[in-house]
Amino acid sequence: MDGGPTAAAVPAVLAALIGAGTMLVAFRPRSGERRIPSDAGVGRREMLAGAGALTALGLVMAAGGRVLRDRFSAAASRAALVLPGARQPLPAAPAGASFEGIPGLSPLFTPNDRFYRIDTALLIPQVPVEDWTLRVHGMVDEPFEIGFDELTSLGLVETDITLTCVSNRLGGDLVGNARWLGVPLRLLLERAGVQDRADQIVGRSVDGYTCGFPVEAAFDRDALVAVGMNGEPLPLQHGFPARLVTPGLYGYVSATKWLSEIELTRFDTFDQYWVPRGYAERAPIKTMSRIDVPRSGQIVDAGDTVIAGVAWAQTRGISKVEVSIDDGPFAEAELADALTDDTWRQWRMPWTATAGAHRLAVRCTDGDGQLQREERDEPLPDGASGWQSLLVTVREPS
Repeated sequence: MDGGPTAAAVPAVLAALIGAGTMLVAFRPRSGERRIPSDAGVGRREMLAGAGALTALGLVMAAGGRVLRDRFSAAASRAALVLPGARQPLPAAPAGASFEGIPGLSPLFTPNDRFYRIDTALLIPQVPVEDWTLRVHGMVDEPFEIGFDELTSLGLVETDITLTCVSNRLGGDLVGNARWLGVPLRLLLERAGVQDRADQIVGRSVDGYTCGFPVEAAFDRDALVAVGMNGEPLPLQHGFPARLVTPGLYGYVSATKWLSEIELTRFDTFDQYWVPRGYAERAPIKTMSRIDVPRSGQIVDAGDTVIAGVAWAQTRGISKVEVSIDDGPFAEAELADALTDDTWRQWRMPWTATAGAHRLAVRCTDGDGQLQREERDEPLPDGASGWQSLLVTVREPS
């Protein structure tokens, strides 16, 4: 979440100031320490050390100033930016795609300030649109660079896509749905001319971070170079000015933020950032369901209530969600209308809750008829799996 125009810069600046201050304190004479005038060598060393510390402090202050200046520059650039509209704007989501009046149920679209953020950036990269360029190169016939205005003049499209982090655990919240605005990735690749031997698209961030995913994912789904999110320019923390958004693939392989390069390469010659760190080379999103209401450990009143949540299987869609109570048979829940196969789908089930402790479990079936995997796997190396279950306590109304 973005804590305001200086939030990302403050930790680094403070750390740097503390470090420089520590240097000055280290070379300050201790209380009560006597100087020996005849020891000229010691005096020179202390003078040099003090001068070095002051120089370091000056450099730190200058660097901190640059960080803050860049932060304000990027924020100002975003605030002044008016994005062109989509050539064919999507209609508003149909009423049937969302269940209203269920407190705690994830909204159909995740607000930008509540959308999960997972990345390797210690400081949010600061890139004004005026300074941004995208380089498309590697195993292509015609490498090129493109600026922001030229990119957006290619014609923007809107698409609804749910993103999921590979680190998301059963019942976790590292998943969110948004309406994205951007340029189809395939348009840029068609302009460059992808060579036959290329099988990996590498997205590189301005800070050097890389993602990598199969070339076919740019052509068989709505992969975007996105510039807008839920009706506004990308927030700084979500990749402003441009990022990759690819349905059906975990973010660590496909969702480069602060995008600066697209390189065509091969899986057998280049490993993206997370592969040497133990994560899978290829990472399609697994079919998953989640109980939002009631929460694990929640105390609810006996009587008529509702169990509700979301399920997702991007590119395949969700065809069924089932709920089990107290290890009993699974019963089919009601599904909200599908927005697209690339977005999560809300579900709900009425429940007449009786006093005592109860175990709730959920599972789903994707649009291809494949049941969600029951066996539990950890997120490493290619995403968690399993049926979520939780305990709640029901009490008699007082």
